[in-house]
Amino acid sequence: MTLEKDFLRSNDCGLLLLRLTVGGLMLFHGVHKLTAGVGFIGGMLTQMGLPSFIAYGALAAELVASIMIVIGLWTRAAAVVFAGNMVVAILMAHLGQIFSVDPMTGGWAIELPMLYLLGATVLCLTGAGKYAVTKGGILD
Repeated sequence: MTLEKDFLRSNDCGLLLLRLTVGGLMLFHGVHKLTAGVGFIGGMLTQMGLPSFIAYGALAAELVASIMIVIGLWTRAAAVVFAGNMVVAILMAHLGQIFSVDPMTGGWAIELPMLYLLGATVLCLTGAGKYAVTKGGILD
């Protein structure tokens, strides 16, 4: 097999691309929470009878866990945190849309949060691949 075919069939390159996509795109949400604050999430939590400081967990998941996923640092552990954050986000902000279709696009109303959740779940199961800062451990 040639080098070109090996590259095109590389699971490790695929995992790198998945990490860059899932973690990189979620970084925008984390940076927004870092700069604009987490007050709106805290308000939602308070309305649900929960302490508002839990909102900082969303900031950590969307900023720190995303960076860890992008660089491949303890990827499985970061992906578990990331996936957990997405489950909470779906339950808090999108619960009423789970069985809905977006009338403008015809797509599932919660397809974006589900793509993040499922992408993180794949990384929980596979790990980061060989193009990562840490590899081979249980957290990787």
